[in-house]
Amino acid sequence: MCSHSHCCPEAKSEIKESFSWVNIICPALILIFTVFIGLPKNLSIILYLFAYLWAGYDILLTSFKNILKLDFFDENFLMSIATIGAFLIGEYPEAVMVVLLYKIGETLQDKAVDKSRNLISKLTNINPQYANVCINNELVKTDPSKVNIGDVVVIKSGEKIPLDGVIVEGSANVDMSLLTGESLPLYLDEGKNVFGGSIVVDGYLKVKVEKKYTDSTVSKILELVEHASEKKANSEKFITKFAKIYTPIVVILALILAIIPPLFFGYDFIVCLKRALVFLVISCPCALVISIPLSFFSGIGIAAKQGILIKGSKYIEVLSKIKNAVFDKTGTLTKGQFDIEKVVSLDNSVSEKEILNIMCQLESCSNHPLAMSILKACNFAIKKGDIKNIDEISGKGIKAILDNQEVLIGSKALLNMNNIDTPSVNEIGTIVYLAINNNCVGYVVLFDTLKETSKKSIEKLKKLKINTYILSGDSDNAVRKIADELGVDNYFSKLFPKDKVEKIENIIKKENKNETTLFVGDGINDAPVLKRADIGISMGALGSDIAIEASDVVVMDDNLEKISKAIEISKKTMAIAKQNIVFAITVKVLFLLLSMLGFMTMWGAVFSDVGVTFLAVLNCLRIIR
Repeated sequence: MCSHSHCCPEAKSEIKESFSWVNIICPALILIFTVFIGLPKNLSIILYLFAYLWAGYDILLTSFKNILKLDFFDENFLMSIATIGAFLIGEYPEAVMVVLLYKIGETLQDKAVDKSRNLISKLTNINPQYANVCINNELVKTDPSKVNIGDVVVIKSGEKIPLDGVIVEGSANVDMSLLTGESLPLYLDEGKNVFGGSIVVDGYLKVKVEKKYTDSTVSKILELVEHASEKKANSEKFITKFAKIYTPIVVILALILAIIPPLFFGYDFIVCLKRALVFLVISCPCALVISIPLSFFSGIGIAAKQGILIKGSKYIEVLSKIKNAVFDKTGTLTKGQFDIEKVVSLDNSVSEKEILNIMCQLESCSNHPLAMSILKACNFAIKKGDIKNIDEISGKGIKAILDNQEVLIGSKALLNMNNIDTPSVNEIGTIVYLAINNNCVGYVVLFDTLKETSKKSIEKLKKLKINTYILSGDSDNAVRKIADELGVDNYFSKLFPKDKVEKIENIIKKENKNETTLFVGDGINDAPVLKRADIGISMGALGSDIAIEASDVVVMDDNLEKISKAIEISKKTMAIAKQNIVFAITVKVLFLLLSMLGFMTMWGAVFSDVGVTFLAVLNCLRIIR
């Protein structure tokens, strides 16, 4: 049995809930006994007071502490002065019942909040507790934060992969559901990348660590979730400001209600005091203060469960207003794995094989998807030359000295800016040119294939009446082919990174203040655009630090359909938050007016506070369902 300091969160939650119900049931039994058994008046008052303090001591204590801090305009203060006032005017059973009903509502609210919090807390289960480090053919159990890059760790069936790395031995089915939301395990073998927090379902893996714990995927995700609640939506900020202004106003109105009618109009003071106390109980802003943040918390939680990490509630608000969805092409809509369709020599002195050989030598210095694809296509031994002065020009290509010759590999724009003529090529695909000593000697044609989820994703966005765009640095023919296949509304080709930022700024300017624009990229080359869009969404972000840093929403796998899912969750979250605001304020105003006119009892006051709060919280839980 675990000690108190090491209890799991679920056990602590159950203990807290049991303790809360004991503090409700026992005072309730004392109240029932005192009401229905004829006891001397003084003994009855003592029992009422005992039941009241048992049930409401934490409310009184919190209120007292807040008064000392001069920050006391909250529901605890309102409940304290209302119930103490009820005691002073002899309404003992009502005072105890008000506290009991308030505590019942509060306990049920906590249960609802815990249900929502559990969705997010499940993510913390990805945090590995240990790593089996292989040292001199022996396994040493080590804290993941103390494992170094290059160390080899061993993961057996049922264990968590502690850190990001590459499999150097073994194979296994790996459960990545807590990272990606994908329920089916993925089969991985030697040479494949793995990520901390995944679970080896069956098999045995030796993994060479490629990232320290602080830089690993699991650490980044936990940090992201931990700080998600710090970025508040406008609705949440409104509630915070509203509560600070609203609470002192109702306290002043209650004082006026208790003092002015008896003083100037001859009303009975006790009757007016009762009305003022009822007014204070009704005025508690619990429904707004609790249910609105809970709405956003539930939205973030249900999205996280499906492998969509939203960095804060303010992004839910922006996502709910999306009018335009702008996509990067390579690696986002397409797989980013190019196949060489054709190699063309324009100079008899340079063969097609030599063109590929030269390209591979220079592309081995780059991590660009095109470079990787060209390297993959070379199924022969690459002849190594003397490479100097390598300059990778963003969005254009590579310039270098190879065996004392100036060599350029890249787009038509790269050759043109160096005053090199290029032939007109009417090929569908991505064209990569090769120039030697200011002469274009050949080119290769590459083509990328669409991801399986791209078409469905665009269709779903269109059903939501969202305009779709593609921004790409690729050739017009290649981008047009993809755009036509997907049925997007518009596309822009041959864009450099700065051009993409300008294009998205133009798209944003066209919309009104209530409509927003999202950009979806792979998070590696699109950081400036991800930052500039109203919402930046990075796809396939596992292992990509840039993606997690630059984007506002991280989809933990390559499933583009989750974009529309994130928008739907956001729309539902905002609808429920607005319903709660309207419902709570309407009921509050109605009940406050009735209490001022003397048509409301303390029981009705409790319903307007605890009842409305509980109904609002139940409404929030529709997001999770």
